[in-house]
Amino acid sequence: MPDPRHAVATERGRYYRDPAGGPDLISVTNALSSIAKPALLPWAAGRAADAVIAAPIVVARRARSEPAALRRELVAAHRVYTDEARNLGTRVHERAVALVLDAPYPADPEVEPYAVQLAAWFRLWRVDFARDIEAIEATVLHRRYGYAGTGDLWVWLPTGPHGRRQLWLIDYKTSAKKPDTVVYDEQPLQLAALRHAPVLLLPDDTDSPALAVRRTGLLNLRARSRRLIEVPSGRVQFRAFLAATRTARYLHNAPSAYDTILPPWAPGSPDRKAA
Repeated sequence: MPDPRHAVATERGRYYRDPAGGPDLISVTNALSSIAKPALLPWAAGRAADAVIAAPIVVARRARSEPAALRRELVAAHRVYTDEARNLGTRVHERAVALVLDAPYPADPEVEPYAVQLAAWFRLWRVDFARDIEAIEATVLHRRYGYAGTGDLWVWLPTGPHGRRQLWLIDYKTSAKKPDTVVYDEQPLQLAALRHAPVLLLPDDTDSPALAVRRTGLLNLRARSRRLIEVPSGRVQFRAFLAATRTARYLHNAPSAYDTILPPWAPGSPDRKAA
């Protein structure tokens, strides 16, 4: 997503400056990065394998002529893909904002299929931008627990009994290859963090009470499909997110090295017999 206002990239990941002053607030996604993701290791290995399969002859030649450089590139293959995916996601989010605001957006053939799917989703739900959308790309804060994040879309949908409107908090998720049914374990925690933050920042940086969200979901956007998936964001998910923030803060403040102190009876110690 586009870098929100007040977001600052640090060596510990993204933090937010609080416009009211006070300590910096860890970003929701930064906090969730402390959660172990077992699928990442085989995925990264798969990206390296894909790079070899795509050009086996070139790889074989380079394995003899420049093995060290080839190894560095294969090890980094997953990072190249991640950067490309992140860049695509950012542009899709920017296009979504332009779509809602009816603002001009430069031609981007790679992004436009996703915009077509988003526009079709809005039409399917008969979303009136002026009437039904409460906020887009809005930043929320939870000063008590020290975090902040930016949500994609707060929109009223007729999902209640007898078609009554309910306020949804929706997060766009884009992918060029994954099916539109994918939900990752940490994504409900992300929405729970945004939903339970009590403060919403207005454009002039003043505080406003958070919007009373009824339901939360992921809008998976693909080049040829889209799917809204409701995910839980209650107290259970919120408590899990808070645990992740504590873990992230510990890791961000842990020392990078520790002194080694051998007891006098350690093997090889001249004082072992005396001990």
